[in-house]
Amino acid sequence: MILSRRSTLMVAAAGEAATGLALLATPSFVGRLLFGAEISGAGVPAARVAGLALIALAIACWRGSPLQAMLFYSAAATLYLAWLGLAGTFAGIFLWPAVVFHAVLTVLLAAGGK
Repeated sequence: MILSRRSTLMVAAAGEAATGLALLATPSFVGRLLFGAEISGAGVPAARVAGLALIALAIACWRGSPLQAMLFYSAAATLYLAWLGLAGTFAGIFLWPAVVFHAVLTVLLAAGGK
């Protein structure tokens, strides 16, 4: 049985959303399952940002709305990166500029959607 293009896209979106949620919740476990090695150090927040991106991709595919997907990703990235900076565990030289960039982008995307 061959799935329709839309059905295939829905299956792919669901799989990417599930993977994104798993990366947010347990990045080391996902790393162990996919690569046979733990994700550690700065790889943990990087994997979580990748998880946010996969969820945004799923939103774009499922809802057919790139604007909603980018708005979700940018807002979520703003909040997560700012949380990392405030927690003080991971704070490289470009962390706060990335937070500001995503915050501005979130506002612009929200304004452009109206």
